[in-house]
Amino acid sequence: MTGPAEPVTRRYAWLVFALSFGLLLSDYMSRQVLNAVFPLLKAQWLLSDAQLGSLSGIVALMVGLLTFPLSLLADRWGRVRSLVLAAVVWSLATLGCAVSASYGQMFLGRFMVGVGEAAYGSVGIAVVLSVFPAGLRATLSGAFIAGGAFGSVLGVSIGGVVAQYLGWRWTFAVMGLFGLVLAAVYGIVVTERKLAAADVGLGGAPDAAGWPVRTLLPRLFSSVSVLCAYVGSGLQMFIAMALLAWMPSFLDRSYGLATAEAGLAAGVFALITGIGMIGGGMVCDRLGRGNPHLKWTVAVICSTGSLTLLTAGFQLPPGAPQLVLVGAGILLSNATAGPAAAMVVSLTPAAVAATAMATLTLANSLLGLAPGPAVTGMLADRMGLRAALQVIPLVSLVAGLAFALGRRHYDRGLVSVSAWALRRSELPT
Repeated sequence: MTGPAEPVTRRYAWLVFALSFGLLLSDYMSRQVLNAVFPLLKAQWLLSDAQLGSLSGIVALMVGLLTFPLSLLADRWGRVRSLVLAAVVWSLATLGCAVSASYGQMFLGRFMVGVGEAAYGSVGIAVVLSVFPAGLRATLSGAFIAGGAFGSVLGVSIGGVVAQYLGWRWTFAVMGLFGLVLAAVYGIVVTERKLAAADVGLGGAPDAAGWPVRTLLPRLFSSVSVLCAYVGSGLQMFIAMALLAWMPSFLDRSYGLATAEAGLAAGVFALITGIGMIGGGMVCDRLGRGNPHLKWTVAVICSTGSLTLLTAGFQLPPGAPQLVLVGAGILLSNATAGPAAAMVVSLTPAAVAATAMATLTLANSLLGLAPGPAVTGMLADRMGLRAALQVIPLVSLVAGLAFALGRRHYDRGLVSVSAWALRRSELPT
């Protein structure tokens, strides 16, 4: 008879983080590389801005629709196997985009990229948290989420350079091959057996695998505050993703930058988005120690700040002042991601924390990632891209109101989740 498995070493835990983070970079590089070649596709296939936006939006739409069911499936089938399969799917689909001969074929390829990427964020962070002590949870979550922005930087920047010198097809080929190599390494190094030995990640949270789904699902929507966190986060994601998708085109049309230069410049703005996400989480954690309600205040300030700065910035003519104001607005545009995640975790039982994060991802996708680029493209067809970018920051007004409402009902939501956890603990095992 064998003894109990020993916890994984710190070195192995950080290796798991590095590989999971690498796959997250591949995820967003494959997703956002398209934005760097918008001008080339538009010229070659004579596409409208709405069609270009749909190629970006379909990925986020599939992520939103499939995140929840695929996350539940991964918990039962095996997280490592699910992650490796997902990476293979999105990488092969990205290679398919490289050989697309028409808008329809490209749309199908992007559709499959979304299918592959659907559950990676929620399942990947669950794997990372499972091999680290609970005391590092907030830091790791913030860094992992921000990895999406850094992957977007690499996707747009590298994609623009490769497209200018080798053609747009090679941009997709490079991203697809990178993902396949990482998936192979991940499957060899990270195993279900080693993850099972890491009994440190969830801080003793009760296992929800055997609980009826009908018992767990209502807790994901059990208070006004948690609903406001979902809505506010998704609407701010609308702003961030619209800007991420259309900044290369804006820089091309308003500043006359070449594809490579526009991609690199847009990559800087994507990097600013990631910095804002990390900074927002750090400020939220620091202020929230003494007064948890300040987490909501941080989110409200970021929403209203991004509204003010972006609206003012896109009203200015092209030049340094415009870029400074837009950059400041982008810094705040998705700084609500960390506070929103912290709110959701505090307002849902620990037993369903992973599913709650999948629900937050679903809200981010359906309210932000999917419609943001597509709606901006439709507006651009009717009024021009610059005018469209002047309008979309208004979404932040609704996001700020949602966060303010959530703050007002926060205490009631905390009482509700505490009472439910107490009732569950009193049930016989």
